[in-house]
Amino acid sequence: MAATHPMKLNKVWAVIPAYNEEGSIERVIESTRKHLSNIVVVDDGSTDKTTASAEKAKAVVLKHIVNLGKGAALKTGCDYAFRHNAEAVVVLDADAQHDPSEIPKFAKQLESHDMVFGYRKYNKSMPWILKFGNMVINKLTQMFYGINLRDTQCGYRAFTSKAYRKIRWQASDYSMESEMITRAGKNRVKYVEVPIETIYGNKYKGTTILDGIKIVFNLLWWRWSK
Repeated sequence: MAATHPMKLNKVWAVIPAYNEEGSIERVIESTRKHLSNIVVVDDGSTDKTTASAEKAKAVVLKHIVNLGKGAALKTGCDYAFRHNAEAVVVLDADAQHDPSEIPKFAKQLESHDMVFGYRKYNKSMPWILKFGNMVINKLTQMFYGINLRDTQCGYRAFTSKAYRKIRWQASDYSMESEMITRAGKNRVKYVEVPIETIYGNKYKGTTILDGIKIVFNLLWWRWSK
């Protein structure tokens, strides 16, 4: 069922998982604060100054003593936000691949949907192996779970507290992005997609080929084991 009332921005929180992102996290927080006042950074066992940089930018910082993975970090942050009366969260990466200026389009869609998926516009800056892997995972997701998304591996997303209760994942690694989708499909969460800019730095960080193989295996496993 869709949200039935306007989503107040002061009730939307940003959750940002971070691992060794001292070079970008402060800038990401400052850009995010132009749109949302409640910002939670989960330092997932960083060995650099990520926590200090995030605290300097006046975000709420939660810290894992050791690196547990993106899925675990994101769950820690979302659990915290919803325990503190957030009505919805926007999740974005700490490495500046997601432009915080696009947050308002996610918040706007939360007025009539319980989940919003960002999708990247394919261009020359996206590694070819990522394009191919995404196509395979997108197709399997559609076949097995009835959700037809342009970009199942984009981590720029938003969801209401109601949706979170239905999609809360178990995976601690990058598989959580696919698990979130499979749970949304099984629980018939009302969703919409919004386009985002594709931004990559000099060195791509994110889902590897090994991660992609694991995600495909998990899609098959979740389909027949749950």
